[in-house]
Amino acid sequence: PPPMPDIPVEQLAEMIKATVKVEVLDGNIGYLKIQHIIGEEMAQKIGPILLEYIWEKILPTSGMILDLRSAITGELSGIPYIVSYYTDPEPLIHIDSVYDRTSDVTIELWSMPTLLGKRYGTSKPLIILTSKNTLGIAEDVAYCLKNLKRATVVGENTAGGSLKIDKIKVGDTDFYVTVPVAKSINPITGKSWEVIGVAPDVEVAAEDALDA
Repeated sequence: PPPMPDIPVEQLAEMIKATVKVEVLDGNIGYLKIQHIIGEEMAQKIGPILLEYIWEKILPTSGMILDLRSAITGELSGIPYIVSYYTDPEPLIHIDSVYDRTSDVTIELWSMPTLLGKRYGTSKPLIILTSKNTLGIAEDVAYCLKNLKRATVVGENTAGGSLKIDKIKVGDTDFYVTVPVAKSINPITGKSWEVIGVAPDVEVAAEDALDA
């Protein structure tokens, strides 16, 4: 990915906060709504601020709802970060394999042994909300946590997008085509969520998913 612009940390944090909603619902249930999944570089840069603003508020809850219904953008390096907060530090887990068509290289994504702040762990319930608009990186997060049996997915079948796409110009014309250039292969299922999307465990209309 291109290098991150040199934006002050405080400004970056405000930008992230604008795409995140966090609250504690009745019954001590944490609610975290994410529209963009940040990558490793961003997480390292503003991690302490996000811990204070988001994570430490919902860490003591008895269960969590991760709302990905509006999540349509994200960074590949953010997948291990999110998944690792809901798994144990050991043993390390092979989360996903990503085949990059342009370089003909397969990258393995593994859970992380160390993280900033405490993990939510594996014993408390985790619900992931999805919609037909949930796209790309967020679909991968939902698919991984679902197949690890760590989360229950509630909502609609997701968009069935791609982890990475490129725009390619068509000859000497002014037209461009959008082409998937990477493919996710889940180590548990041996399959991908791309094209078909992620099927929910409990299917309800997206607008009703929070009440399901």
